[in-house]
This record gives sequence, C-alpha cells and structure tokens, in this order.
Amino acid sequence: MTQGSDVILERMMTLHPKVIDLTLARVDRLLAALGNPERSLPPVIHIAGTNGKGSTQAMIRAGLEAGGETVHAYTSPHLARFHERIRLAGELISEPALTALLDECVRVNGPDEITFFEITTCAAFLAFARTKADWTLLEVGLGGRLDATNVVEKPRLTIITPVSMDHESFLGDTLPRIAGEKAGIIKRGVPCIVGPQDPDGLAVIEGKAAALGAPLWVFGQHWNVWEERGRLIYQDENGLLDLPLPNLPGPHQVQNAGAAIAALRLLGKPEAACEAAVTRAFWPARMQRLRQGPLVDMAPQVELWLDGGHNPAGGEAVAATLARMPKRETHLICGMLNTKDVTGYMRLLAPQVTRLHAVSIPGEKNTLPAEVSRDAALSVGIDALTAGSVAEALSAIAATSPEARVLICGSLYLAGSVLRENG
Repeated sequence: MTQGSDVILERMMTLHPKVIDLTLARVDRLLAALGNPERSLPPVIHIAGTNGKGSTQAMIRAGLEAGGETVHAYTSPHLARFHERIRLAGELISEPALTALLDECVRVNGPDEITFFEITTCAAFLAFARTKADWTLLEVGLGGRLDATNVVEKPRLTIITPVSMDHESFLGDTLPRIAGEKAGIIKRGVPCIVGPQDPDGLAVIEGKAAALGAPLWVFGQHWNVWEERGRLIYQDENGLLDLPLPNLPGPHQVQNAGAAIAALRLLGKPEAACEAAVTRAFWPARMQRLRQGPLVDMAPQVELWLDGGHNPAGGEAVAATLARMPKRETHLICGMLNTKDVTGYMRLLAPQVTRLHAVSIPGEKNTLPAEVSRDAALSVGIDALTAGSVAEALSAIAATSPEARVLICGSLYLAGSVLRENG
C-alpha cells in the first residue's frame, strides 16, 4: 500500500481504545452521518459462522460471476494488504479510491470513538452504494448480532456456516450462546441457509428463525451434499446435481460448496453457476499450495502449503485434508494468537505430523510466544521445537528432509505475513 492509506489506517487504530467492542451504536451513528449508504446496496447475501465463511463467499461469487453478474464482496481480515477486504464489482478497490473513502469516513466521524472494523465497514458500504453491481456479499467479522455488517435491514439471503467454539470471550462460552450470536443475522421473512451444525446450536438457530418467520434451508433436512466416487453430489427438493469436487482443497470444502450451491439454487441460478462455484473459486491461505516466490526458491523440492485455520474446527479440517493426501513426511511451521485454543487445534493434527516448528507471528502484539506453542505441541505428542522465523524453520526442515510436505499454519495473521514475505 502507498503511504496515503497507510497513514489513515494507522490514525483509525487510535480512534477507539478497544480493538473489539461489540455494539451497533457507533456504526449506526456514522452511517447516518454518511447518508445511510447501507440502505442503497445491491441485493445483499450476508454470511455468518465460525468456519467456512470466506470459502463459501468465494464460491458464491464465482457462481454469480460465471453468469455475467457483477458482485461486491466484503471480507475480513485481510491477508497481505487491506485492499483485499473490499471488492467492487469484481475488482479489488483501488488505492486512490480506498484512501479517499477512509479519509471521508474519518472526517465525518470527527473526534467520536469508533473501532477500526466499524469505520472500515462504513467505508466499504460507501463504496458499494456508489458503484453499480448486481449483488453484495457481506462476510461477518465477529459473531453476527452485534457485528458492524449487521445493519442491513432486508438482505436477500442469509447464510450460517458451521458454528463451533471460538472467540468465547466475546461471544459466550457455550455453543448455544455462540450460535445465538451468529443467528443474530437472521431477518424477518428472509430465507436463511444453514450449514452442518451441532444439534444444540441448530436448535438455537431454528428458534430464532421461527420467531422471525424466516424460512430455513437446513443441511440434512432441505438439502444435502456429499462426495461420491470423486464427484460432488448435491441434492435438494429440485433434484440432484453431479459436479466436480471443489477446486479449493480439503474434504471440508464439500460442505462449504453445498451451502454455496444451496444459495445459488435458492436464487434461481442454473447448474452452470453451481459448477462454476466449485471449479472457479479462489480463496488464499485455505490449504493453498505455494508454487513460486522466495520461500519456494529456498526449498524447491519441498511441497509447501499455507493455511490460516486457527481453532479446533480449523485443525480438524486441515487434519482431514492431510490424511487424504499421498503419504509424505509432514512438518508444520505453526504460529498462533494468544486468544486461541492452541492445544485443541494441535491435538487434532498430531496423527498427521512428523514435527512442528513453532514461530511467533512477526509484528503481531497478540502472538503466542514460540516457546508456548512448542510446549502445547509437545503436550499433545507432537515432536516440536522453536524457530526464529518461517524462513529459518523452512531452511532447517529442507536441510534434513528436502522432499517433505511443509504446512505453514495456525493463524490468518501468520498467513498474511507469509504472503507478503513470499511476494
């Protein structure tokens, strides 16, 4: 990014003492001062859930765009650069446009407190309202009920991907409480697609929908998806689709694809859109194979992968993906935040891993020290040691196991650092 938006982003970080402070009062105030752009968006598809939001959004976008429709998309956090959060009619927002929007929001907000996520969400809404498109895809930042994206009164569709334990200090310490926060995006009379859920969480979602008269399309009841003989099979009341497996790697992407296909079918899109959803989606740092760049050049024979999953459900998804890959000595380079269930994440990966190199996430004040990550790995039976950086860990692995599979994992913040470092 150029200096212009960098400076504005830094200034915004000082506007509110808390990085996360869940309430809609501040964002409602600023949106009103900006002329309520959230009321002028192209039809909105709003996506909440613990895991799979970004992948599901990417598949829906691929399906809609394959039919020639234009799509705005908002996602968080960004990986390598802030621009990734805002996609205008299919293209990442430009640096001058981003700088102007952020400056406008900061100016209109004045001295009032507001969080970084709230003000950047307002900037995204301004951009979406001022640029013509057919659809707006909004990914919830945290939770749902009090998330800054939850200000659109009448979305066209809502989606809740699988809910699991994460962000307990903000969303609650039980699955039903977390599901209740995610279900906060359900709106009166608006259809809601529900991915695979724990029964206790699903009961909460169903109760919320019933109270609001929101029709539900629930996995296992109204639609189903599975893998059969190397194909993706999707079925609902309108019939059966036999499609290629998702191009996004991992068995967990089958259920994400199911939610995306359910959305496209509910919107009346043809089979070609559903096939494009599973074959054309791109979503970085979700079991992404790194094939070029300085890190690849450092260890050319290593099979290098990157994944940003950071909770036990993410660990389970990665473990299942690794288990289905051809057998190969597998090393992890892992860095995590101090707010995460580190042992829960690593325990699920242990059967697939030869050794783990723990690193601290560069430039991240909430990083878990490498020594703590190492000790967590050791506690669940993974041979582990520390390294000063991803590059140092990769070099050490390549020196002893030059043809190993190496997965850099544990945090989207680490993934972003790697993508920047690797060009």
